[in-house]
Amino acid sequence: MFPDHIRELAAKLLAEYELAGYTLATAESCTGGLIAGALTDIAGSSKVVDRGFVTYSNVAKSEMLGVPPSLIHAHGAVSPEVAVAMAVGALAKSKADVTVAVTGVAGPGGGTPEKPVGRVYIATAVRRGAAKHKEYTFPGDREAVRLATVQTALERLRTARPETAIR
Repeated sequence: MFPDHIRELAAKLLAEYELAGYTLATAESCTGGLIAGALTDIAGSSKVVDRGFVTYSNVAKSEMLGVPPSLIHAHGAVSPEVAVAMAVGALAKSKADVTVAVTGVAGPGGGTPEKPVGRVYIATAVRRGAAKHKEYTFPGDREAVRLATVQTALERLRTARPETAIR
């Protein structure tokens, strides 16, 4: 279902998290659940994956993750502020140790000069630690942008670690 490089990355991440005793949750907008799908495509992922939130609409971001509508209004759904709020909200609404959130413009339409097609914000949040975000602009069509987002989110999860010892 997923390209081999994404399956391999997901399997490595799951093995590392299982060994460390970490669990994770996803909060996805532009990927529509593909990150959680890539992870749960691997047998045994239930030891690590707590849950996934697909919050494609602004209302869903607010209702499911607690993202303030005023934040979305002020910065737009595709923004570092909203990505961080999604990651923090997923942490608050789950049992996970680490979360990843993605919001972006996958295309083919919807881009602006300030936020072109391919612009994606990825944020991670960890219990007892700081949330971090990064901006990306991925080239290609809708599928390429979404798969690049999945791959990058998995890579970001591999480096996101709670600051305290294994539970």
